[in-house]
Amino acid sequence: MPQLPAQMTVVAISKPGGPEVLAPETRALPVPKAGEILVKVAAAGVNRPDVAQRSGSYPPPPGASDLPGLEISGEVVALGEGAVRHKIGDKVMSLVAGGGYAQYCIAQDGQAMTVPPSLSMQEAGATPETLMTVWHNVFERGALQAGETLLIHGGSSGIGTMAIQLAKAFGAKVIVTVGSQDKADACLKLGADHAVNYKTEDFVDAVKKITGGTGANVILDMVGGDYIDRNYEAAAVEGRIVQIAFLSGTPKATANFAKLMVKRLHHTGSTLRPRSNADKAAMVAAIEAKVIPLLREGRVKPLMDSTFPLEKAADAHRRMETSEHIGKIVLLA
Repeated sequence: MPQLPAQMTVVAISKPGGPEVLAPETRALPVPKAGEILVKVAAAGVNRPDVAQRSGSYPPPPGASDLPGLEISGEVVALGEGAVRHKIGDKVMSLVAGGGYAQYCIAQDGQAMTVPPSLSMQEAGATPETLMTVWHNVFERGALQAGETLLIHGGSSGIGTMAIQLAKAFGAKVIVTVGSQDKADACLKLGADHAVNYKTEDFVDAVKKITGGTGANVILDMVGGDYIDRNYEAAAVEGRIVQIAFLSGTPKATANFAKLMVKRLHHTGSTLRPRSNADKAAMVAAIEAKVIPLLREGRVKPLMDSTFPLEKAADAHRRMETSEHIGKIVLLA
């Protein structure tokens, strides 16, 4: 059993606001309860929900840490009662309900995954949130099949770059929307079949042209706003649109629902953080069976944008808010 310190450095949200409200402070080490493990954090992914929480618009679920940070990698240093999937010293990566911006973090034993040798600890810290988001939304909710076309909005984001790789690994055709040539090049290099610059092209016209008028079978949308109506236009008959965020700034939109009926569309969506531990453990089990082998083979890995020391979390948030990043931003503890 490693000797653990009594205290740790964390980055907390001093009050709702801009990146400057993220401030290092000292806290007592958390103690794992039944079914939990304590992880000495090597890396913590930075995600849009962290930015939303910092600004005051995405409070943590009841019982979760008030610290931001939804995914980590690191070494297991303590076990709660009944935690049997992992042992002291194991290298793991895990989705967490909060608390990732810290030197030590509690994770659910059932949600932590063994880090495959093909991933560095930095890459592992950038993997769980995007992996689970993409698996659940594109494959479980969107039911993407080999030979179908997936349209990904925000193709160069952490989620977008993971979705490209998984969709291609499972035999789908991929179209992404991006805002620059650099981002288009990055997506094409990862395996996307087509990249559409939404600043210079209308993605509806582009998707119809690329698919010979058929449209996209699955659309992964993190933008919302007027994209919702346009997604209905770009979707194929029996298409599935999966909503995972509203970067347009509002969850409200005006859409022509006749298209929903005529094309027999499915418009669904989900959030990961409030889901039950049982739900998340079930997703992890599916990912371990279907996706982790792809990571082990090196066929899928997170695209890394930049790393920052834990104490510089504010700079990591500034980087994310420029929207210039390509791939994942990670904090190193």
